[in-house]
Amino acid sequence: MGRYIVRRLLQMIPLLIGVSVLSYAIIILAPGDPAKLLADPEKMTAESYVAMRAELGLDDPGPVRYAKTMSSLITGELRSFRTQQRVVDAIGERLPTSLALGALAILFGLTLGMLIGIVQALRPYSRVDDVGTMLSLTGFSIPHFWFALMLVMLFSVRLRWLPSSGIRPIGASGWNPLEMAPYVVLPTIVLGTGLLAYVARFVRSSMLEALEQDYTRTARSKGLRERVVVVRHALRNSLLPVITIVGFLLPLLIGGAVVVEYVFALPGMGRLAVDAVFARDYPVILTITIFSAIAVMIGNLAADVLYGVADPRIRYG
Repeated sequence: MGRYIVRRLLQMIPLLIGVSVLSYAIIILAPGDPAKLLADPEKMTAESYVAMRAELGLDDPGPVRYAKTMSSLITGELRSFRTQQRVVDAIGERLPTSLALGALAILFGLTLGMLIGIVQALRPYSRVDDVGTMLSLTGFSIPHFWFALMLVMLFSVRLRWLPSSGIRPIGASGWNPLEMAPYVVLPTIVLGTGLLAYVARFVRSSMLEALEQDYTRTARSKGLRERVVVVRHALRNSLLPVITIVGFLLPLLIGGAVVVEYVFALPGMGRLAVDAVFARDYPVILTITIFSAIAVMIGNLAADVLYGVADPRIRYG
């Protein structure tokens, strides 16, 4: 297993180089000039425009700009066009919010989704199963922005139970869980609803298949309690599809959910990425893209490792 993980990590290096080259090419070919967006139109002259492009390094050939950008990124000195803040520092300020929101949403979606899927599988084609199916289809179909606005209208505007925006009270600082708890309830529900639907459907399907297998009937014939049969035999062998979903969801911890962050005014990575796109802030866009690519690769690797934990028959050389 150790050799397999090292080999996969080494394979990430050329993939990241390819991702960075393609991403940078797409970024610089996109319409829009960062110098024009940053300069004051009323005060900008031809000389100041040329000077700003030179200051931002936009006059260099594409390969030279890419090499300089990646060198600065690796050393941690890459700076935003718009704020001149180091991109590493900007991401460090936003990353905790996205990590907290993503982790809570995944925990919420996995826990409730697996519970719904198990109950549906144990009582298939019943009214309980129909209700679970309806909840899953609703989670698939409901738009995040509409769901978020409805929750804000109900719990924040009318009932005044929960705050409608922000990550902490005004004037507060730090990451006090007690202060932040009311602010993450609604974003967690919105972001975790879609995951809940996927997990519930996959668990139900896999559990129904596992409950019909010979090893499940053998376990029951040995006189094992139903809970042991369901958890140790059926559920464990139904986890592979769920592990796949979790592997692909790891980028959620890095990129966050743009719509949710905008509706609830959360200072996360997704909001930072969109603001950078509108401002043509190439360094920030490229850095977030590479971070997301790393998250995808690590998520896939973690899923492969968890396959071996869930199914002992899987071995990696």
